[in-house]
Amino acid sequence: MAATLTISSKNYSSWSLRGWLLCQLAGLEVEEIVLSVDDPSARAELLLLSPSFLVPCLRHDGVEVWDTLAIAGYLDELRPDAGLLPREVTARAHCRSISGEMHSGFANLRSALPMNLKAHYPGFKVWTGAQADIDRVTEIWRDCLGRYGGPYLFGGELSMADAMYAPVCLRFLTYDVVLDPVSEGYCQTIMAWPALRGWIEAAKLEPEELEELDAEF
Repeated sequence: MAATLTISSKNYSSWSLRGWLLCQLAGLEVEEIVLSVDDPSARAELLLLSPSFLVPCLRHDGVEVWDTLAIAGYLDELRPDAGLLPREVTARAHCRSISGEMHSGFANLRSALPMNLKAHYPGFKVWTGAQADIDRVTEIWRDCLGRYGGPYLFGGELSMADAMYAPVCLRFLTYDVVLDPVSEGYCQTIMAWPALRGWIEAAKLEPEELEELDAEF
C-alpha cells in the first residue's frame, strides 16, 4: 500500500516541509495529498491558530502518524539505517534535543517571520523578541557545526535536525536576516539540498495565496 503524506501549502507551511523532508531522508516514497488553504485544519496551521495540528500526516502500512517529531520517530524506527538520527548515543540525544527545541519553541520567530517562499523583504527590521530566537538558533548551529565538524548539524550526513531547521534557513533568506559567517555558510549548504530545491520550485508554482500571510510588512 502506497504511503501518503497530507500537507498544506508548500509556500507557507514550514511543518509540511519538515514532514516531507523527513520522508525524503528516510527514502520513503510518498504520494502527496495537498489540502487547500481554505481547509480549516490547513488554515489553522498556517495562521498559528491552534496549539495542535494534524498536518502533516503520514499514512503508511496501516499506520497514521501526525506531528512532525512523531513522524521522525516512526521513520527512524522504520528505516534505522537511513541516518535520521546519528549512530552515537550522545549525538542521538543531542539531535533529539535540538529537534525538540525547534518543535516546541521559537514562537516569536514563527509569528514575526512567517514562511513565504515567494516573497523577499530586503532590509526587513527584526523586532527584539524575534531576534532573541534568531540568536538562539544560530547558537545551536554554531555549537553543532563546531562539535561535529559539519557541513551538516551532525557531521557529514543530513539528519533529522537539518530537516527541522531547514525552514528557518528559508525564513532567514525571505526576511534578509543578517547572519554570522558560520550560520550563513550552513544556510547555503542547506539551500543546496536537492530535495529542498525541488520543494521551493514547486512552491513557486503554487496558485493559492493566503492574504493574511501575504501582507506587506
